[in-house]
Amino acid sequence: MIFRALFVRLTVFYVLVTSAVLGIVALNPVLSDFLPIGGAQTLLSTPSDDPFSGVQIGAEKVSNLGGSILWLFIAVAGAVLTTIPVTWTYMASRNRAEYDQALVETMIVLPIAVTAIVVMVHNSLALAFSLAGIVGGVRFRNTLKSSGDAIYILLAIAIGLAAGIGALEIALVMTVMFNYAFGLLWMADYGAKDGTHRYLRAAETDAAKPNADGEDPHSQSGEGSEPN
Repeated sequence: MIFRALFVRLTVFYVLVTSAVLGIVALNPVLSDFLPIGGAQTLLSTPSDDPFSGVQIGAEKVSNLGGSILWLFIAVAGAVLTTIPVTWTYMASRNRAEYDQALVETMIVLPIAVTAIVVMVHNSLALAFSLAGIVGGVRFRNTLKSSGDAIYILLAIAIGLAAGIGALEIALVMTVMFNYAFGLLWMADYGAKDGTHRYLRAAETDAAKPNADGEDPHSQSGEGSEPN
């Protein structure tokens, strides 16, 4: 039932956001020049003989400071809006023991940073190497609670990359397929075997199971007990 409700929530979200964007562009067609979309066509249709050539961000009509700031704001906002449904899928598929609120917050903030970084280094090999050196000097010691959480971090980075190069349509298609595929795998219980770790289980499904000592998990916290 959780993922059925999630499907409805995702569908309503995508329909509302798409309708809002189309409506705003219809009322003000000039804004279409500042949308971070169209980069996928450039990537797929423009072969490059030089592997070190810069990626052309789809913002050719941005010619002044105000326009560039507007483009960046729209790109970052689009990255965040694209990431929010992914966090819903994460929250729906994690039990209390595996749930990590810091990871949810990281998924929302990470595409913002990646979008800005890609815009800075997209056409400069020197800046790219400088960034690699800076990042290499920072040590990240955060350990993920579940090995499957790495795919969410990878997805957040990909969303930021897509927004940074003006190809937000890549992020949109990727996250839509990811969210619905994740939900369908859970509902179908694909690949499940008795006694194995079941990755896509809802929170209340795991919470309803007895613990290793055979006790009801609610009995220790007082939840679900009859009043005296």
